[in-house]
Amino acid sequence: MFWEEDEDKTLPYVAPEDVIDLVFSIKCKTLPLNHAWALSREILKHLPWIENDPVAGIHQIHVAESNNGWMRPDDNEESALLYPSRRTKMALRIPIEQFKSTEKICNITLNIDGHSLLIGSAKKKLFTNTSVISSRYILSDLNESEDDFLSRTAKELKKKINFKVKKMLCGKTHSIKTPNGILTTRSLMIADLDSETSIKIQQLGLGKKRELGCGLFLPHKGIKSLNAGE
Repeated sequence: MFWEEDEDKTLPYVAPEDVIDLVFSIKCKTLPLNHAWALSREILKHLPWIENDPVAGIHQIHVAESNNGWMRPDDNEESALLYPSRRTKMALRIPIEQFKSTEKICNITLNIDGHSLLIGSAKKKLFTNTSVISSRYILSDLNESEDDFLSRTAKELKKKINFKVKKMLCGKTHSIKTPNGILTTRSLMIADLDSETSIKIQQLGLGKKRELGCGLFLPHKGIKSLNAGE
């Protein structure tokens, strides 16, 4: 696929603050690569409302793939570990009215499948009004073709926010392990968005399993990172 952008399309628009990401510093030496389920169970012990809130979600924790030549292992490597640095963060997507209750998890230590994670201080992060956004994980059927995935996603966006997609690209497939089986996901980029639509998609997300990091959109910095499966 050929795709070229001539300029930075970040738009002059003040994002509403009714939904935010609350970003926490963490202290954690090692973390399982496939940690979404364990992290969600630990967070939900303290913030059970997240699971049923229509906009809330729990971002999976990511580290830089280029750290000392480290490359992200395959999802199927059972013993694969992440090595968080001081810059690594944990983030929760929340409605602003839950800010105070969410902030209470600071200084709590989580047990992520036997790996200790101490939650530090928290900072609010507003959404960015960028014309290109992406999600690392959107639920997909194992046998769903790329075209079917994109068609289904376009229909969901049309139904959810009455938006007709102009540019959309899906990327690498990932697996999320749960006690009930393995969930298949695809990364997704949506481009050529106006400010209001960009913020609305970031606020509302797409699909299910937000507590596992699925359907949560962030500003996209480059097409190369999506194809690499970040």
